[in-house]
Amino acid sequence: MSVRYTNILVAVDGSDEAKRAFRKAALLAKDHEAKLLLAHIVDTRTFASVEHYDRTIFSEAEQYAKDMLNEYKKLAEDQGLTDVTLILDYGSPKVKIAKDVAKKHEVDLIVTGATGLNAVERFLIGSVSEHITRHAKCDVLIVRTENATDGR
Repeated sequence: MSVRYTNILVAVDGSDEAKRAFRKAALLAKDHEAKLLLAHIVDTRTFASVEHYDRTIFSEAEQYAKDMLNEYKKLAEDQGLTDVTLILDYGSPKVKIAKDVAKKHEVDLIVTGATGLNAVERFLIGSVSEHITRHAKCDVLIVRTENATDGR
């Protein structure tokens, strides 16, 4: 029995782990002739107290996310992928990715890095990748290394 994925979602946040996850997701999308969905969730919880005083911080985070997603899309297209969708959403990344985005786009594989940028959140309430693994209704690939034979 062979497994074929049709909609592969990769969550990116600018971290090295997310870059590795993107590279694996792009390879899988190419191998499976699947749609690649590039997602970034702007964590609005971080802005709750600051936004009241300075709305520009939220705007800068949003622009950063758009630029990052467009860079990843260009990289994917440079690798020969033609079906690439960008997803920019707002809220809690771990909840949005595992439940909302995956369901809305009929994702059958989520690829994510083992850790992301937010060490404080990981310490206090668990990692995004852990939450996705527990709550996603589809397969999840947690990327720890650059390639299958990489011992890092």
